[in-house]
Amino acid sequence: MKLYTVGHGTHNIGKFISLLDENGIALLVDVRSSPYSRYNPQFNKENLAFVLPQHEIQYAWAGKYLGGRPPDPTCYRNKIFPKGDADFLHLVDYSEVMKRQWFIQGVKRLLELADEQTTAIMCSEEDPAECHRHHLIAKYIMDKYPEVDVCHIRGDSTVFGAASILVSVYKPEVEQFTLF
Repeated sequence: MKLYTVGHGTHNIGKFISLLDENGIALLVDVRSSPYSRYNPQFNKENLAFVLPQHEIQYAWAGKYLGGRPPDPTCYRNKIFPKGDADFLHLVDYSEVMKRQWFIQGVKRLLELADEQTTAIMCSEEDPAECHRHHLIAKYIMDKYPEVDVCHIRGDSTVFGAASILVSVYKPEVEQFTLF
């Protein structure tokens, strides 16, 4: 089985639908915690739910289970829910989220759907190396379900295996030595 991921970035809706069509996507699962974009409203939940079926692509929102901004403060590295435009990518404790039943069940349901039709998960960040869809969802699936081929679709139409991204979102603390 293959599961795709895609980030909408700043594409117009036509270009985005072309990316989905090029890869035979029949179901787009939105994994944004909040399925809205202030700068790209063409990707708001209601707009996608209206436009995608016109192109024979189903739309589903799963941000409650697979989103990158869990509401539980114990899912964050400092055990505090970030405020405002915080850098959630580097603050979420993904290993903690991966233990939660709501996440595990969300992944199981996602894979059930992907087994029935060609599926892509979508978030806003175009670069998967900078998005929870890779660092949380894809990594979990690659670890627990190695038979699933997770592939990232980029805005330039390239597609590559998720295993080729080797970066980590966790930056080790650098020890600062003193001279005295």
